[in-house]
Amino acid sequence: MQDRIELGAAYQAQLAEKSDRLTTLLAPFSAPALEVYPSPPEHYRMRAEFRVWHDGDDLYYVMFNPDTKEKYRVDQFAAANQLINTLMHEVLDYVRDKPLLRRKLFQVDFLTTTTNEALISLLYHRQLDDEWKSAAEQMRTFLQQFATVDLIGRARKQKETLQRDYVIENLTIHERNYQFEHIENSFTQPNAAVNTHMIEWACNVAKNAPGDLLELYCGNGNFSLPLASQFRHVLGTEISRSSVNSAKKNIALNGIENVRIERLSAEECSAAMKGDALPSRLQDMDLSRYKFSTVLVDPPRAGLDDMTVAMIAEFPAIIYVSCNPETLAENLEVLSKTHEITHAALFDQFPFTHHIEAGVYLQKKV
Repeated sequence: MQDRIELGAAYQAQLAEKSDRLTTLLAPFSAPALEVYPSPPEHYRMRAEFRVWHDGDDLYYVMFNPDTKEKYRVDQFAAANQLINTLMHEVLDYVRDKPLLRRKLFQVDFLTTTTNEALISLLYHRQLDDEWKSAAEQMRTFLQQFATVDLIGRARKQKETLQRDYVIENLTIHERNYQFEHIENSFTQPNAAVNTHMIEWACNVAKNAPGDLLELYCGNGNFSLPLASQFRHVLGTEISRSSVNSAKKNIALNGIENVRIERLSAEECSAAMKGDALPSRLQDMDLSRYKFSTVLVDPPRAGLDDMTVAMIAEFPAIIYVSCNPETLAENLEVLSKTHEITHAALFDQFPFTHHIEAGVYLQKKV
């Protein structure tokens, strides 16, 4: 009990520090008071990766200190959900005395859902043969007692999928259930609880928005699908082919008819919005049929390039979700000339780290 009280106090202290830091970064742009969305202080991560260390007959997981690069043993991982903590032990216990599965195994990756599905990837420094597949299938069958488990084996230029290479996540957004395919090695939000807050916040700030939504860096439709209820049409763009394929599957899974997601970089989209021709693969897409009133961007840590910033500055409303408040602030130096921040939020995706996920809603100045 005392440990949980101390953990809670430590979490609140680090959250307050993050809130102060983000408030300071947004202060030059007259941002309103932050809406702060906390995370569970432990067991919040839906995915995790561990290196495997072979020490004689012993076998255990290690991680590496980001500052010193020194390895340290990991027997429990408080950041990961309970399912990962269960499976990480069961996997090593199972392979420990099975040479077909243990030999040259160097990493284990876990991808899980809130509804007890798990995808486990075993990475090897050797090629995998039919004997390995037979042994891995027996392991997959054994693991079904803990969850709905699928298994992948990876080696250099080799991928062996025993059943599926994805899981189906279920998120309840404003009392509606959404299904999302999450594929191995594709980006997904790691903290399901905070991701739900992020999506609901975006839906709230966009409430009653007219016209259509353009979304850049849309991934597998994480924001696009729930936001479809707020807009006449949604056009999402994403450069990752696997994410686009998942997004299209997710549109069908959820029976949503007013969303289109295509493989298009932010730079290509910016050029097309200025009148340049679309890539030949998208010649059937007529941008003139859209009446965009809002743009949503969720860029990588580098933020938005100058051309994209100039393009989104033409929109009446901007939803900017950022994994790097420093580059968000750099982009706001330009965007604040034409827009004002009417909502600002902190989403604590990564407790007990320096990382901050932020959201701002900007409206055109009158």
